[in-house]
Amino acid sequence: MKKIEIVERWLHQNMGLLRCPVCQSSFKNIDQHQLQCVNNHRININKHGYVYFLNRGVKSEYNQDMLEARRAILNAGLFNGILDRINQLMPDQPQKILDVGTGEGTPLARLQKIRECKEDTYIGFDISRAGVQLATQLNPDLFFCLADLRQLPFADDSMDTIIELFSPSDYHEFNRVLNPGGQIFKVIPGASYLQEMRKLLYPADDRHQHYDNSAVEQLFLKHYQNAKVINIKYLFEIPESLRSSMILMSPLHWGKNVRELDLNEVQQLKSVTVDVDLLVGNLK
Repeated sequence: MKKIEIVERWLHQNMGLLRCPVCQSSFKNIDQHQLQCVNNHRININKHGYVYFLNRGVKSEYNQDMLEARRAILNAGLFNGILDRINQLMPDQPQKILDVGTGEGTPLARLQKIRECKEDTYIGFDISRAGVQLATQLNPDLFFCLADLRQLPFADDSMDTIIELFSPSDYHEFNRVLNPGGQIFKVIPGASYLQEMRKLLYPADDRHQHYDNSAVEQLFLKHYQNAKVINIKYLFEIPESLRSSMILMSPLHWGKNVRELDLNEVQQLKSVTVDVDLLVGNLK
């Protein structure tokens, strides 16, 4: 089957999970490769196998090279410890899972692989067209779309689990789309996250040498009063062939005072510390 046929089959089966980003009404059918809502607004289904729900174009700094480097590093296991812990905390029963800021989709695909629950539904969205287009190369059972965090194209009470790795939040929208009793897993960097790479890229007195996400954590705890904060920390050994990719995949290489590294300096980066706080909240 062509990608557009695969995604249209998924949409026919899961149309009730979606809502029109223009008028917030439900969709009624698919016509000429377009989703049509009850008020006759039409949303294009891309031939590459994703849906464009944005009401306006949004520029993303994540280009093709960066996204491909990210995929290579994530396939090598950079986030495996994080995703394994999320999986341990998720219910065994089938879940409708929404991945916020999915990028090129590898974390969502990894979660699907380790859960091995055929009845799960997996949805990822991002503002990056390049990222979502890469994501459609993954398992066709995963659904990807371009969407706005502030105006999610998903129905009320439609999701059981939200996962968010290093992405912005809109708790009003999250709570709208989560089922009562649903869970949100938000991952934020800890104090020593990628410290080896930061030391290579920035002077000792640069602000990039330090992470303080206490304000982000406190805001989460304000919205989910019985939330848990779980620290996850491990050392990731970087394959020699992927050390340049490790630099390229992170926004750290964009900073104002960032150093240009030569090949020898890049090869010094043999491992990095993964240090994150996993914030776990429940919607009551």
